[in-house]
Amino acid sequence: MPEITYREAIRQAIDEEMERDERVFLIGEEVAQYNGAYKVSQGLLDKYGEKRVIDTPITEEGFTGVGIGAAMAGLRPIVEWMTYNFSLMAYDQVVNNAAKMRYMSGGQVSLPIVFRGPNGPAEYLAAQHSQALQSIFAHIPG
Repeated sequence: MPEITYREAIRQAIDEEMERDERVFLIGEEVAQYNGAYKVSQGLLDKYGEKRVIDTPITEEGFTGVGIGAAMAGLRPIVEWMTYNFSLMAYDQVVNNAAKMRYMSGGQVSLPIVFRGPNGPAEYLAAQHSQALQSIFAHIPG
């Protein structure tokens, strides 16, 4: 079995899903032109084009909402936050829309969506970029 980095494993998984299903797209800050803040999406823009690898402004709540709406419409978005700390800017979208949509619709609407980004402490990221938030999201039903 070959040894690869987490970054490479994530990129391979995203690439595999995008190749398998044309409804899958990646949206987030610096995921296209810059190839991702941590280079996870390197090469995906060249392979899939700007309609499926979409750069956004620094508006986490906005592009998270776009991803949720796209999932409601039958697409399969991968929403990437530059760090999981920025998920707090989109917390209302995740908790009150994405997580509850299936329950609020009586099971008629599903949201095939992935939220991703680096989480936890890392060198040179300062206090605002180094929190471990998985326990907060683990307690949200949906």
